[in-house]
Amino acid sequence: MMSYAQWGNALYSGKKSYQIIKNRRIFIGIGLTFIAISLIGLAIFGINPSIDFKGGTDFTVTNTATNPPQQPAYDALKAAGVTENPKVFQMGTNGLRVQTSQLPIETETIIQGELAKAYKVDVKNVSKGSIGPSWGASVSRQAAIGLAVFMGLIALLLMSYFRTWTMAAAALIALMHDLLITVGVFAFTQVEVTPATIIGLLTILGYSLYDTVVVFDKIRENTKDMLNQSRSKYDELANLSINQTMVRSINTSITAILPVSAILFLGSLLLGASTLRDISMPLFIGMIVGTFSSIFIATPLLTIIRDHSKVIQDHNKKVDTARAKALEDGTAKLNEDGTVALPTAASVAAPIVPGHHLGQTAQPKRKKNKK
Repeated sequence: MMSYAQWGNALYSGKKSYQIIKNRRIFIGIGLTFIAISLIGLAIFGINPSIDFKGGTDFTVTNTATNPPQQPAYDALKAAGVTENPKVFQMGTNGLRVQTSQLPIETETIIQGELAKAYKVDVKNVSKGSIGPSWGASVSRQAAIGLAVFMGLIALLLMSYFRTWTMAAAALIALMHDLLITVGVFAFTQVEVTPATIIGLLTILGYSLYDTVVVFDKIRENTKDMLNQSRSKYDELANLSINQTMVRSINTSITAILPVSAILFLGSLLLGASTLRDISMPLFIGMIVGTFSSIFIATPLLTIIRDHSKVIQDHNKKVDTARAKALEDGTAKLNEDGTVALPTAASVAAPIVPGHHLGQTAQPKRKKNKK
């Protein structure tokens, strides 16, 4: 059994390869299934926006007993004449946060007293803040504008960097895949969406984009002189690029997910810090989904788009012709799966260029002097 380092070296050299492009319809189908489930969740449950988006009143109770129960908060609002069902969150080990819709100032003052009485704290330890519906609508509008501007700038950046619209389109579709699935998880769990959540969403889009750009950059390197050779097709070189960057994607994901998971599960779930949960939960979900999309969604989508190009189709015909000729000459054989086994690896990073260093094994051997 090979070690992790040996496995990575085998993937990079092409000695070991996972046929991701060959099975691209399966992986894209999986992605579409998760997107469909997310859309169903959004249609049925919708997202749960915080008062920062819809407006309302926020009460914070501090210096309570350790791990205070939530039921006294519901009873306090009922005693103040509030019939709606409020949102109650624990803050740390000695605090609570209660959110309601917009209330009159007189009612807010009554609720402050009832909460102080319920948790046996001074009224000074019960703070309140109000956000109007117009402010909430403004925050929602600014969040939507920020997301649209982000996607537009990313499209321009990718087109200018790769000098092709195909990679930009595939990367943006993969980003939308990550965004929809992450939002779908929030719809099913009904975890509150706050401005910190939006920051987390934008962060994971940048993370996912970085991972995708690494793979695309390797594809560009491997296909730089592709049309000057007749050994490898575009899909084969794209598949090689995924395998060559797979270890890097896994390592980057693990090192990023570990601290985020610590913040999510230790900081928010155990300590009750809701603000940490608001930003760490989309990061945790998005990094996992982003790693999947950069390997199994973005590049397969790119190959589907590029396969419709006449240049790629003509090149593939040239490769097929060369392989058919190799079969006739007896320099190649058919594998059990119907592929052509050439004397050298079919998927090579680039055509051999005269004058370039071809490795130690290609150098002339020095003859030993005979005595």
